[in-house]
Amino acid sequence: MKNYELQKSLAIIIPAYNESGRIALTISGIRKFTEADIIVVSDGSIDNTFGEAKKAGAYVIELSFNLGYGAALQTGFKYALKKGYEFAVQMDADGQHDPSSIDSLIDPIIKDEIDVAIGSRFLDKGNYKAPFVRRIGMYFFGIIASIVTGRKITDPTSGYQALNRKVIEFYASNAYPVDYPDADVIIMLHRRGFRFKEVPVVMHNAAKRSMHGGIIKPLYYIFKMALSIFVTLIRKE
Repeated sequence: MKNYELQKSLAIIIPAYNESGRIALTISGIRKFTEADIIVVSDGSIDNTFGEAKKAGAYVIELSFNLGYGAALQTGFKYALKKGYEFAVQMDADGQHDPSSIDSLIDPIIKDEIDVAIGSRFLDKGNYKAPFVRRIGMYFFGIIASIVTGRKITDPTSGYQALNRKVIEFYASNAYPVDYPDADVIIMLHRRGFRFKEVPVVMHNAAKRSMHGGIIKPLYYIFKMALSIFVTLIRKE
């Protein structure tokens, strides 16, 4: 993304919780591919995430308490909306989302072909291997999202997305599910009439255990996501 004016209208939004030792590397990796503003939301981190992100050149919002991934992400969307950004890319802080895919994600958004590009680690052959329990959840919610939207969804839990201002406004609203914004958001986008598609991206296995790591957390996530999807489907738009 070489156009300067377009880069000034793009925000890279990164929620981060205790990512000291990784966040600076993530930011420097992004800088190899874009000069867009980077907004890091430190979600009540008790390490030096704030200082390292600031030193690396990001705008940093520090939350006083750990509110969770979705709430931290929404904080970034609200900030981007307030500052007038036209486009946004949401990424993880731990280096899981390869910044080389930023251009392929944002390109159809800038061309106004779609409103949201959802990065899929499964459309092209890659080396990403999800834990067994999480694979079950991804497969299950992929089927549900595919049935509801009428299109094949291969990566319903992807947090690597690009979006335009209309979707930034939607994500900043009270309709956004801040608990676990995954497959339920895809269904919401479909029901609200937003244009979206999956785009092949490169993802790596996280350097640390994810928020869905272990056995209990993935099972709890599956239960919560199933409940959220149910509520989404019965809610009147």
